[in-house]
Amino acid sequence: MYEPTVARLTYRALLGRRRAAILFVLPALLILIAVAVRLLTGADDQVAADVLGGFAIATMIPLIGVIAGTGAIGPEIDDGSIVYLLAKPVKRSTIIFTKLIVAIAVTMAFSAIPTFIAGLILNGNGGQIAIAYTVAALVASIAYSALFLLLGTVTRHAVVLGLVYALVWETLFGSLVPGARTLSVQQWSLSLAERIGADGMITSDVGLPTAVTLLAVVTVAATWYAGQKLRTLKLAGEE
Repeated sequence: MYEPTVARLTYRALLGRRRAAILFVLPALLILIAVAVRLLTGADDQVAADVLGGFAIATMIPLIGVIAGTGAIGPEIDDGSIVYLLAKPVKRSTIIFTKLIVAIAVTMAFSAIPTFIAGLILNGNGGQIAIAYTVAALVASIAYSALFLLLGTVTRHAVVLGLVYALVWETLFGSLVPGARTLSVQQWSLSLAERIGADGMITSDVGLPTAVTLLAVVTVAATWYAGQKLRTLKLAGEE
C-alpha cells in the first residue's frame, strides 16, 4: 500500500522551494504571535487557548492542509504528468494511499510541531493547553489531508474549493450557524482537545464519540473515493 518512489516524488513536489516557503510562513507567524502575546500578557491559560484555537486550529492548520493535500496530486493532474505515474505497474489505490501519507506527514510537521512550541511559549503547557491543541492539530491533519487530496483528484479548482471550505464554511458559517459546526473538522478536532485540556479552557460543539466517528468516516471515505476517481483516469491508448 506504500510506494517509496511515489512518496519521494510527492515529498519533492510538496517541499520544493516555492511551496515550502509558503508552508513555513504560517508556523513562523504563529510562533511570532505567541512570543509577542507572552511578552505583553505573561502566562495566561485562557489567552493561550484563545491564540491556539483562534489562529492555529481555525486558520493555520486548514491552510496548510489545503497546500499539502491538494499539492500532493493536483499539479500532476493539471499538467498531465500523472500519466507517467499511472503508466507504472503500481496500483492506483497505492498511489493515493502513499500520497495521503505524505500529505499527512507534511501537514503534521508544519502544524502540530509549531502548535506545541507556541503552546509552550504562551503558558508552558499550563492546563495541558499545548498538548491538547497539539493532539487536535494531529487529528485535524489527517482529516484535512484526506479531504483536500480528494479535491485535488476530482477537480482542477481544488485549492479554491479547499479555501472556501476552510475559511468560509468552517470560519464564517461555523461562527454564525450552529448547525454548520457539526460538519466541521475544526470542531471534531477540538472535541479531543476539550477532553485533554483543563475544564472550561477548550470547548467544542460536537461530542467526543461523534467527533471520533466522523473523523474516521470522512478520512476513510475520502481516501477510498479518491482512489476510485483515480482509477477512472484513462491513459492515452487505453480502452
